[in-house]
Amino acid sequence: MAMRVKPSPPSHGLYYQELGQFDEMFLKALVSTGGKNVQAACDWLFSHLDDPFLDDPLPREYVLYLRPSGPLLQQLTNFWKQSRLTCGKNKAHNIFPHITLCQFFMCADEKVEALTDSLQTTLAKWKGRIPMPLPLELYNSSNFIGLFVEEQMAEVLKSFAADFATEAASKADVHVEPHKKQLHVTMAYHFHSSHLPVLEKLAKSIDVAAGCDWLALLLSRDIRFANHETLQVMYPYVPQNDDELELLQGDFIFMSPVEQSTASEGWVYGTSLGTGLSGLLPENYVSRADESDTWVVHGSHSFLNCASPFTSGSPVGGLLFDGQLNDSVLDTLMDPSSLTGLCPPMQVSRAAAHSSSSKMRLFVCRHGERMDVVFGKHWVTQCFSSKGGYIRSNLNMPCSLPNRSGGPRDYEKDCPITVFGSTQARLVGEALLESHTTIDFLYCSPSLRCIQTAQHILQGLQQEAKTKIRVEPGLFEWTKWVSGTCLPAWIPPAELVAANLSVDTTYRPHIPVSKLTVSESYDTYISRSFQVTQEILTECKSLGNTVLIVAHASSLEACTRQMQGLSPQNSKDFVQVVRKIPYLGFCACEEMGEIGVWQLVDPPILPLTHGPNHSFNWREMLMQD
Repeated sequence: MAMRVKPSPPSHGLYYQELGQFDEMFLKALVSTGGKNVQAACDWLFSHLDDPFLDDPLPREYVLYLRPSGPLLQQLTNFWKQSRLTCGKNKAHNIFPHITLCQFFMCADEKVEALTDSLQTTLAKWKGRIPMPLPLELYNSSNFIGLFVEEQMAEVLKSFAADFATEAASKADVHVEPHKKQLHVTMAYHFHSSHLPVLEKLAKSIDVAAGCDWLALLLSRDIRFANHETLQVMYPYVPQNDDELELLQGDFIFMSPVEQSTASEGWVYGTSLGTGLSGLLPENYVSRADESDTWVVHGSHSFLNCASPFTSGSPVGGLLFDGQLNDSVLDTLMDPSSLTGLCPPMQVSRAAAHSSSSKMRLFVCRHGERMDVVFGKHWVTQCFSSKGGYIRSNLNMPCSLPNRSGGPRDYEKDCPITVFGSTQARLVGEALLESHTTIDFLYCSPSLRCIQTAQHILQGLQQEAKTKIRVEPGLFEWTKWVSGTCLPAWIPPAELVAANLSVDTTYRPHIPVSKLTVSESYDTYISRSFQVTQEILTECKSLGNTVLIVAHASSLEACTRQMQGLSPQNSKDFVQVVRKIPYLGFCACEEMGEIGVWQLVDPPILPLTHGPNHSFNWREMLMQD
């Protein structure tokens, strides 16, 4: 495609029909940004100069939804968050709370203004004819929970949708198919049957008669990515090869499972929303997002007064992509305070305002960078003399290592962490300190790499003298991954203390070393991890609020999943999850009180990301002939 010059923006008061001096691509840019303004369209066009589909005349897909606002929206949003934290994501989470009024339909770019006019005309005709709040009734089955509109009122809304379809056909020459099924707000869908009691309890707490206005939202999406998974970029990435995709933090990526044949393990193939370009990207640089996060708003109109809190052309997007639907921004624009006199603001209950600091919290953290991974499995023979003396040959190797009763060979199965691993751990401790987090109890796998990591976390937290490490063999990783026919010869607590490690020598493990077996089954490992986590939390209850477990990559999954009331994954999926957890990977769980289960929550610290640093020998590289 030939390089295009960024067009100069005309005055902001121009409408679609006044854009004769611009080509179809500019019209496409204007529609893709929700008609916000001409400058936003220019910015979109400039960022898509290399988009191979920029000239594609394929129109966007549109849909008409009703979205609640005010107190009802607040309650539904809270249900969304709590159900997601408690039971994981289900299909309802892909789209914000809504009632579907019509099926998705196509509209040519040049007809979009006529389409938005059709919605405004229909709303003007129906002003005052739809009473608020809508009568809703809770319904649930084994895999579905929703709020259904009372039948008589549902017929009224369907008549409104039919009038919109007639207007759209007349003015925009599009075919709109009104929704024929029962009108409802889907709250949970396609969830595990074991989650039903928790979801039911959360759903029954919603006051369906709460004050509410309903907003008619006209939305669009790129039809090419309708069946793709939506990902959001968490960290920027600069391509190292021609087939890789540049990542900008906050951008969205569309990923289709059928396109992953070219991607190696740890990588995915996707297309950027921000640029339209496609390529390979590191999987751990993105996280799952909701389908509606990338949709564009073309109009939002109140049913109470038929005046739009923001109309077509108003900004709804996040900081990076103007015009994209962003729930946090929508919630601000639809805040109950903007409906003063229409919907009384919801009073915040004391339970909701209660500080979470009184709840028990469980942190699980993986150990830091390990010596044998960085320097190879033969590092022991290279770093110890024939007399057993330790020799440091790289700045990333520790200055010294504890003496072991079984000699240096014991390090082959129980390796230490590197200098950088110590730095990683201290950074985590310092971050916890900055977040005003105090660790009441620290439990640790018997592996030296875990104990050293725990020690440096305590140093960063400035709790080295206050908190002692409780060495718990039950927290050791799946023994199937141990090479050979015996478990590692771990350093006893007394010898760890002699090596200046803050270990509690009075602690009696819940699962002693004698109970561990080599090559245990997956079910045994998962059961062991769940058991020891439960017993640790029971032991600490009423004595402190925050427990930190420092163990292995597998521990983040094995020690938290069943605590949330979830069934264990199969071993294959478990391994795939574990392989993606980095050094000092950190997760947090919080007790949910009355519901009786724990939920994953945002950790109090930021994630820790670092890149590889290959070995460098200046003689070999800089003194070549």
